[in-house]
Amino acid sequence: MNIGFVSTRFSGTDGVSLESRKWAEVLERNGHRTFWFCGLSDHPAECSFVIPEAHFDHPDIAAISRAIWNCDSFPAGISDEISRHQGLLHGALDKFCDHFAIDLLIPQNAITIPMNLPLGLAVTDFIEASGIPTIAHHHDFYWERERFAGKAVQPYLDRAFPPQVPGIVHAVINSAAARELKNRFKINATLVPNVMDFEKAAPNLRRSRAEMRTLLGLEEGDRLILQPTRVIPRKGIEHAIDLVYRLGENRNKLLISHEAGDEGLDYRNQLETLAQEKGVDLRFVSDRISGTPAAGTIDRFSLDDLYPLADFVTFPSLYEGFGNALLEAIYFRKPVLVNRYSVFKEDIEGFGLDLVMMDGVVTDEVVEQVRKLLDEPESFHAAAAKNVEIAKAQFGYRTLERRLGEMVETALRE
Repeated sequence: MNIGFVSTRFSGTDGVSLESRKWAEVLERNGHRTFWFCGLSDHPAECSFVIPEAHFDHPDIAAISRAIWNCDSFPAGISDEISRHQGLLHGALDKFCDHFAIDLLIPQNAITIPMNLPLGLAVTDFIEASGIPTIAHHHDFYWERERFAGKAVQPYLDRAFPPQVPGIVHAVINSAAARELKNRFKINATLVPNVMDFEKAAPNLRRSRAEMRTLLGLEEGDRLILQPTRVIPRKGIEHAIDLVYRLGENRNKLLISHEAGDEGLDYRNQLETLAQEKGVDLRFVSDRISGTPAAGTIDRFSLDDLYPLADFVTFPSLYEGFGNALLEAIYFRKPVLVNRYSVFKEDIEGFGLDLVMMDGVVTDEVVEQVRKLLDEPESFHAAAAKNVEIAKAQFGYRTLERRLGEMVETALRE
């Protein structure tokens, strides 16, 4: 089949882009072809259908977003602007499906969280009008973010986030989301955890470790503490700064791989101030990170380059839909600090992974556990192998292939 993925963007290292790529890999292994409708794409041009208005950063869409949240009535003209862009995007979806002869649609978070309200409305209308088989992959819902609220916008949210259209097959990434869909809308959803291809060996470094460390400005004896997340408040990066501060060695460098800006730059500024106050060497390198290893150049990196260089990984998130960075750290056999966020406790912790865990605060015990792993990296080898085996069984491509296959069959029947 020809399968069309739809979202605001499929580019870079955000969770939706990464997880969509994994779904596409599994579908392509099973003989399907995949195509991409979005506002920004790092997929080949021949399989991409890029509409700038699909991106949440498009000036018109950003203006709509600034006007609609947390208000009892819209400013003059906003409803018309929503309708106009909804129609534009609906027409573009029609052309996309015609051009690539799409048999099955997979909206990726586009009808889940209203980063682009007109896009979600357009996707909903298109599915309803065309009857195209659809699997809606939900990563995080609007009610999980305080900023997505307001009396004026609620009818639109009720209409499309998610749509209650018969025949759509729904997939969620955690148990809590499945319960919420059932309780709120009587929608049954398939739980599909985030995954990694744990059966595939980690890729070889494209350059020597020494060369890459030099490019990152690391000197002899420096240790790299990697925070592989976006710079947004729910990632709890202040805890990573606190950890590095309490480790008390100048050679520990805290490097953040992903971008800031999705929720403004205030949080990044706060982190920079905090790091300066505590004397922590904090480095942002998102401007040098490419979404895929193939995109790398001599002075750029992919995540696949950074993880092998890391001496330790921090993942102190306050909330996660699942936790891609945790799986990535396990895949690269790295020791990792994880805050026991709610989804971790319910859907991950019970499998017995060997991790450094904290409960909302970096304690003396946590600091000592991390210090030992940094000083004696060989002590983690057995735990790393155990973690990979657990993750392969629970969060590997075979799990995704089985559940995705079942959903495709159901969508075609519906």
